[in-house]
Amino acid sequence: MTKTLLKLLILPITAITMVSCGGKKTSDSGNSNLSGDIKIDGSSTVFPITEAVAEDYKAQYPDVKVTVGLSGTGGGFKKFGRGEIDINDASRSIKSVEDSVCKANNITHLELKVAFDGLAVVVNPKNTWVNDITVAELKMIWEPAAQGKIKYWNQIRPEWPKEEIHLFGAGVESGTYDYFTEAIVGKSHSSRGDYTASEDDNVLVQGISTDKLALGFFGIAYFEANKDKLKVVPVDDQKDENGKGPITPSIETVKNKTYAPLGRPLFIYVNSSAAKRPEVQSFIDFYLTNGGALSQEVGYIAMTDEEYTAEKAKFNEFVKALAK
Repeated sequence: MTKTLLKLLILPITAITMVSCGGKKTSDSGNSNLSGDIKIDGSSTVFPITEAVAEDYKAQYPDVKVTVGLSGTGGGFKKFGRGEIDINDASRSIKSVEDSVCKANNITHLELKVAFDGLAVVVNPKNTWVNDITVAELKMIWEPAAQGKIKYWNQIRPEWPKEEIHLFGAGVESGTYDYFTEAIVGKSHSSRGDYTASEDDNVLVQGISTDKLALGFFGIAYFEANKDKLKVVPVDDQKDENGKGPITPSIETVKNKTYAPLGRPLFIYVNSSAAKRPEVQSFIDFYLTNGGALSQEVGYIAMTDEEYTAEKAKFNEFVKALAK
């Protein structure tokens, strides 16, 4: 397990990781005169990748200070729209209402894809009855109409026990919540409200791992980091063209799109004003050069070299347009 991922296991949601200046400059520092501050916030899902990038970046550019927070995709976009941060980590695309706030504050931005992730549906290892689940069954559990009505496991499948279902999931400020509700319920930001919610996936891991009757969802990377105390549930979308039968989330099944509909891209959003600054340009170039390897190191799914090259080209064109 990497030191980055290990820290996630004990990190509270209010934490901010500081990559501070100091120490000796390395001989391959690229630009010994490069300095400044880069402020990043947003998705707890994208956080491990961005933190890993920031840790490696400081070795080459020790006079650039990078702060990486994790207030959730929605919380990050609120700060981004107010111009408080330079980059927002996002596990979904920006919403029109969030974009409107940016426009009201004269903030333009660029979306860059940095990796792929899959949402893992998990239960407690002591749960012996759930060995797979369908998208329709997940909808039955999570849709708003289920609140107060769907309370027991045997309401989903008669052969499952008449025991309570204890639900755990991402908080409403999380891009993971938006993605899951859109993919499973059919409408973003729509679900029952009687579940244990947190923007901190570690809180969800702790809850599910100590409750035999629990069922929850979060990113694959958090399952991989805690697979010794969780049980992943293969998901069947009942569309044979995507993959026949229940599919277990993995690097392979997310990349080949058989793990549907819970595979997704991950993004960073760059503020146009920040993109004019040389330290931000350097950081983004470093991110897209090294993000693939670092994504895999912390448990995510890298894009192809061609895809990273395309994102680099998109960013370079964005910067050129800003200079005109």
